[in-house]
Amino acid sequence: MTESILEKLEEAARYYGAVSAELSSSAALSPEKIAVNLREQKRLEPIVAKYGEYRDTERQLAEAEALLSDPDPDIRGMASAETGVCRERLSELYAELQILLIPSDPDDDKNVVMEIRAGVGGEEAALFAGSLYRMYSMYCAANGLKISPVSENATELGGYREISFMIEGRGAFAKMKYESGVHRVQRVPDTESQGRIHTSTVTVAVLPEAEEIDVQINPADLEIDTMKSSGAGGQHINKTESAVRILHRPSGIVVECRDERSQLKNKDKAMKVLRSRLYEQKRQQSEGEMSAKRRTQIGSGDRSEKIRTYNFPQSRVTDHRIGYTSYNLSGIMDGDIGGLITALTSADNAEKLKSKQ
Repeated sequence: MTESILEKLEEAARYYGAVSAELSSSAALSPEKIAVNLREQKRLEPIVAKYGEYRDTERQLAEAEALLSDPDPDIRGMASAETGVCRERLSELYAELQILLIPSDPDDDKNVVMEIRAGVGGEEAALFAGSLYRMYSMYCAANGLKISPVSENATELGGYREISFMIEGRGAFAKMKYESGVHRVQRVPDTESQGRIHTSTVTVAVLPEAEEIDVQINPADLEIDTMKSSGAGGQHINKTESAVRILHRPSGIVVECRDERSQLKNKDKAMKVLRSRLYEQKRQQSEGEMSAKRRTQIGSGDRSEKIRTYNFPQSRVTDHRIGYTSYNLSGIMDGDIGGLITALTSADNAEKLKSKQ
């Protein structure tokens, strides 16, 4: 283990001990201080636990090495085998500790506001936007994440010109953040009589849900309108003005929410989306300033960046950022995107490790 890594681990262990001692002491702490300490304790816990395992394995290795000169050949044989196991485990633990020491994205545990918009390709793009919404819905259902619609603009054939929704659950942003960008589909539309392959695009935006503490909004900057909801929904639809439209004058951002039957609930959702969009603007500005120092392998997350191609004739999905290819297109469209997300996360971590060296 390098000296710099060892110093960081020792510092993390000392800080974890101090935070834990402060939380368990009888001294009066403010609610804010308690919240900060609990967050730091949670962040450091896996690092300290893994470092403790590393130190225990080091001790086991030293004990086994001391027995290599024992006069009993059986003991020497067992000690030799034990040293091999310990050295292999130390190598694994060191790699895991390097990953744990990478500064985590402070937004990783946040909920997500996701927006899917049809791009080039007309109705075919709208249909694929619907396919992506189904893909993400199935992935979330299988991974303990909850989806709730915010607004949609559906087409007659069952696609979406645009649809926005919230994803709630532990690590939602960490799982979904690499999906931002342009998704390209190549397939033969049902309406194509000549069997020609068409290329269409869909844009996906993944925004971490911002709390009120993250973004301060002046109520005087808002223009709030109500309207009647539209679309299928039974007798309630079009009888009350439950849909809400909010314009944030300084940024020009407009948000609509018509999913809930309660005007208050729609306003609450719309405000969450507005805060998230404003927060994303701040994130993009901050990342733009940092891009000269480090640009990750997985790309900028910019919505204009083509990130992935879904080729239906070849049953192939290719992520262009990391050269990942899968021929399980049907499984992926049914929500089996865990392997893809893991590959993107690993590539990003590897790039961050490289930049730290």
